[in-house]
Amino acid sequence: MARQIVIANQKGGVGKTTTAVNLAACLAVMERQVLLVDCDPQANASSGLGYYQDREGPSLYHVFFEPAEAEKAIYKTELPYLSLMPASTDMVGLEIELIEKLGREYYLSEVLAGLRDKYDYIIMDCPPSLGLTTVNALCAAKELLIPLQCEYYALEGIAQLMRTYNIVKKRLNPDLEISGVVLTMYDKRNRLSGQVKNEVRRSFPDKMFETIVPRNVRLSEAPSFGKPIISYDIKSVGAQAYLSLAQELVDKEVEEIA
Repeated sequence: MARQIVIANQKGGVGKTTTAVNLAACLAVMERQVLLVDCDPQANASSGLGYYQDREGPSLYHVFFEPAEAEKAIYKTELPYLSLMPASTDMVGLEIELIEKLGREYYLSEVLAGLRDKYDYIIMDCPPSLGLTTVNALCAAKELLIPLQCEYYALEGIAQLMRTYNIVKKRLNPDLEISGVVLTMYDKRNRLSGQVKNEVRRSFPDKMFETIVPRNVRLSEAPSFGKPIISYDIKSVGAQAYLSLAQELVDKEVEEIA
């Protein structure tokens, strides 16, 4: 049974998609079977793995209301253990379509239901909002991983996400737990980064990952080449950070088995 992890933060520019793509890729390098599900109409996670909008074939949108067809929207990537269920611009109107549906929070759960035994990890990248698409991902997951940029307003933004998390856990998905908070875009030369780190540690004493993702030019460049950082520059500090984060998740997996 796959570990189902949703990567969410309604604030844009926090490294959410970067974390989804590179965490998925690093887990795949560790020979875990991984499915990355791109739930964001901007489809940045898809293009970050070399899947572009002009490519023919069904996307998540095309199987969202046809869960039996889910495997038709899965594509191999350049990494043998990593598969992608891409987003497309068709998803822009998805939330409007969902409004009138019964059980509208659980459609993604149905799409993934038949896939959970085929992967070790299913990782979902969400849009920068707390709308129905993100709620669907929260209902389809068992773990919530929160990327948090080291900036002044970071913790203000996380408050609304935590309110949404608590509502979803109480009313829709009692199995959802917080996997952890990962700090991104950390600059050790910047005093503010250190202050944010200390504040997050106080706010989430048992949920902060040891790995901290630094600001890194190579991390910023990799998506424009349609590659995860380990394929673009495995020696970069960004690649090493995400390999470390993936190892933390794998270690947690071992702890749970033990």
